[in-house]
Amino acid sequence: MLETSARLLRLLSLLQTPRVWPGAELAARLGVSARTIRRDVDRLRDLGYTVHATAGTPGYRLGAGAGVPPLLLDDDEAVAVAVGLGTAAVSGVAGIEETSVRALIKVEQVLPSRLRHRVSALRSAVVQLASPVSGVDPTVLTAIATAIHDRESLRFDYRARDGVEDRRTAEPHRLVSSGRRWYLVAWDAGRRDWRTFRVDRMGLRTPNGPRFAPREPPGGDITRYVSEQISIHPYRYHGRFTVHAPAQFVETRMPPTVATVEAATEDTCAVRAGSNSLDDLAVWVGQLGVSFEVHEPPELVDHVRALGARLLDAAR
Repeated sequence: MLETSARLLRLLSLLQTPRVWPGAELAARLGVSARTIRRDVDRLRDLGYTVHATAGTPGYRLGAGAGVPPLLLDDDEAVAVAVGLGTAAVSGVAGIEETSVRALIKVEQVLPSRLRHRVSALRSAVVQLASPVSGVDPTVLTAIATAIHDRESLRFDYRARDGVEDRRTAEPHRLVSSGRRWYLVAWDAGRRDWRTFRVDRMGLRTPNGPRFAPREPPGGDITRYVSEQISIHPYRYHGRFTVHAPAQFVETRMPPTVATVEAATEDTCAVRAGSNSLDDLAVWVGQLGVSFEVHEPPELVDHVRALGARLLDAAR
């Protein structure tokens, strides 16, 4: 039975190479008869693999099935996949980062130690000339994602916006990518509240902390929560506007890292943004090229009124 299983794995590995394999060649490769190859192909089909047989001279080709079957990779292929997924995890390709992290976790969990060393060596030898994303080690992302999956607390050193460093213990909930940076949404055990951490400012400590029971996420909408945390709350001034344009239009001009956008009607939307500069707030909304109203804070209303008067004077 063990010999048959091993032979099936070897047969599947050969068939995963995209070509038509003559039955006689498969038999010679595996040291069995053509009849045994036919029986093994039938077993693979019973396991859910789609194996096509060619007419005339017996030949076999692996086809796409209803689901993704387990892949068999040799050492070089496994290293290439792990490195490629690590690169994709911190790339600027929209929508692929989180999926790449999940896939990378699965690959790295089954890599033997000799291949882990090769992956690490290759990553350390490669430098990207330019990247739209902050420098985050893929191994840090996979460690955090694994802790989220296993519901294990994280212990880490954290460097705040002002440069002050302290040690934190948190229950990780979700990783969020803004396209330029990675953020961790977690329950901060020391502060007894939800917090958003920039992953590139985290220094993980081992081992992880104790397991925890999951909590209800803040506000129920993680994407909106993170947007508010990084685009509004850290700043001195919190601006609130009504913009006379569809929300879809404004969202293309003001990403979640700059503002939160919520549709009010088909042709208007509510915009909230933060900044330490009143000028920045006025310019960000003014450059949309559409009409808008300023609601708060009061000093921003006064500032926009004075700015408008100066612009009118300049036009005269």
